Amino acid sequence: MSVSVPLLDLRKVSKRFTTSPDLIERVAAKFGFAAAAQTVHAVDQVSFSIAAGEVIGLVGESGCGKSTLGRVIAGLHKATEGEVLFEGQPLNYAPGVRPTIQMIFQDPFASLNPRKRVGDAIVEAPIAHGLIAASQAKEQAAQLLEQVGLDASYVRRFPHQFSGGQRARIGIARALAVQPTLLVCDEAVAALDVSIQAQVLNLFMDLRERLSLTYLFISHDLGVVRHIADRVVVMYLGRVVEIGQTNELHDHPNHPYTQALLAEVPRLDRRNIDYTPIKGEIPSPLSPPTGCHFHPRCPHAKPVCAEQAPPLRELSNGHWSACHLNA
Repeated sequence: MSVSVPLLDLRKVSKRFTTSPDLIERVAAKFGFAAAAQTVHAVDQVSFSIAAGEVIGLVGESGCGKSTLGRVIAGLHKATEGEVLFEGQPLNYAPGVRPTIQMIFQDPFASLNPRKRVGDAIVEAPIAHGLIAASQAKEQAAQLLEQVGLDASYVRRFPHQFSGGQRARIGIARALAVQPTLLVCDEAVAALDVSIQAQVLNLFMDLRERLSLTYLFISHDLGVVRHIADRVVVMYLGRVVEIGQTNELHDHPNHPYTQALLAEVPRLDRRNIDYTPIKGEIPSPLSPPTGCHFHPRCPHAKPVCAEQAPPLRELSNGHWSACHLNA
């Protein structure tokens, strides 16, 4: 692979969901009262790339579309528009093709079959893809458990017999079983206690070095992202509003939304501060605002903000922001 070609390249990726009429709407339609179909604009024209070995933090409030984007990248949703390129080629999600991208979910208990032993759950995918023979299953599951810091003897246990932190490690082991190149981690430590979060984050960083992994780390916690990410992508209501190196973005945020998010992050050097939430609520993706999606909540909004969507502009080397204040 050429050095200039990113591992993953998103080009104007959009994802929309159209709601189906419910029972009452279907009955009303028979009497000539048809309701218009509603469309959720979950992801809107998102473009950015991830280099091999890089950790990208994808942040934003709940409902901003970051999890939907992660599912599009992992192949769980099909993009409505745009391209997802892997090593310069359209990503192949066809059945039987070894998945080069795997997803780790926020709730590992919900993503594990409670009736299946964890060893069987871990090796189910590599057996299906022909990466290992069924006779190697037990040995492979034991090795993967050890790789994530669990005892090999746990292969015979069921999910309910583990703690939350242990189940998080099992989810990581299952994702690693098909030898992926990129891991999409969707709030992978959000449900864990702070002390356990630190252990799992350290495991992620250790695996990155040992296995040459690349991460898209989705989180609402900017403190966690700063600990693990090389670059940060900030999303608001389906759109990317700022991209930058982690330290640069934290020290010199440009977009008003990024500034507001960072102002709410607790810090030891800031005491006796009254934290004020961002004004208003995130609008509905069923009817996003015109122009810049953030303008109804922005303290610096100008008339042009309600009329035109600002493009991403490069402010400095690798630091991009979508704000009319930069014009």
